Amino acid sequence: MYLENIELQNFRNYDTTELSFSPSINVLIGENAQGKTNLIESIYFLAMSRSHRTSRDRELIRWDSDFSKVKGLLKKKSHSVPLEIILSKRGKMAKLNHLEQKKLSDYIGQLNVILFAPEDLSLVKGSPSVRRKFIDMELGQMNKIYLHHLAQYQRILKQRNQFLKQARYDSNYDKVYLEVLTEQLAAEGAEVLYARFRFVKRLNNWAQAVQADISNDKEELHIRYKTTSNATAEMSVETIFAGLKEDYQTAETQEIDQGTTTIGPHRDDLVFYVNERNVQTYGSQGQQRTTALSLKLAEIELMHEITGEYPILLLDDVLSELDDSRQTHLLNSIQNKVQTFITTTSLDGVQMELLDHPLIFYVDQGKIREEENTEG
Repeated sequence: MYLENIELQNFRNYDTTELSFSPSINVLIGENAQGKTNLIESIYFLAMSRSHRTSRDRELIRWDSDFSKVKGLLKKKSHSVPLEIILSKRGKMAKLNHLEQKKLSDYIGQLNVILFAPEDLSLVKGSPSVRRKFIDMELGQMNKIYLHHLAQYQRILKQRNQFLKQARYDSNYDKVYLEVLTEQLAAEGAEVLYARFRFVKRLNNWAQAVQADISNDKEELHIRYKTTSNATAEMSVETIFAGLKEDYQTAETQEIDQGTTTIGPHRDDLVFYVNERNVQTYGSQGQQRTTALSLKLAEIELMHEITGEYPILLLDDVLSELDDSRQTHLLNSIQNKVQTFITTTSLDGVQMELLDHPLIFYVDQGKIREEENTEG
């Protein structure tokens, strides 16, 4: 798949902008705070109906405007898909094939994107919440059923936590209601865990091959899903459900004392091992960066395996953060395979000789001009 064009209206610092893209490599050049990342954000927003930079949709609307619109034409193997999202004071409206979608979950998954920014280099070293978000965002694009179960889990979790806080100060709390919430949470949690186990297993297979390639077979990567429950990757949904219920029942007194749910997917994590050593704890910065790069490249192949289409890759100011060998591997891996958007302040940090006839855009104060590259 590739994004043929995009139209922006009142998005961030863009007034009205229409652009057509190369199905291969698109390079956005400009100084900081000129709008490069805003354009990357608009593509991400068109795909996910949310920003990767803020949870406040109002920030996406140009400061002197009442609404914002992002519109694009997605080209797939067999057909074209018009996409559109409008933000206003009344909320968010997503259109697919010019038809308004009642649920955003029906919209998400048409345009698959993988974002790689400097902060993603800390994916390995960062907090567990960063890695949980990574799983949820990537798996959610490929599996709408997972998105549904995750949303239900989060809704019930919020209700259960509110009840646990009340029960902490009320010895006569409604035990039957807590049992109902616990059973519902275990049911949704089992679906979430089952999907995550399968996702991580497949991601691990691809990431192992990438890591071995980057390191010239010197590093063997293993990704393991670390759960707070007694669930394992070999269990069925039904077995995970039964185990979660038992885990919650065992922890009930402790959870009431703490006023929060201490077990479940919302507390889980990913652990990375290189040559059987925990790279988060003992790995060098180079190993951690290689592992993060392996994850992103593995995502590309996994999305292709699951959906039959390669996703769109957004490289937001990340190439300058990679040394020559990692940059070379990244650019060679995506060449003539994945539509890619690269932002950079200067071509000096990009190995342009590895790019096959990229389309160059210059960004200055919310204005974009296109220039054909004739050197490639």
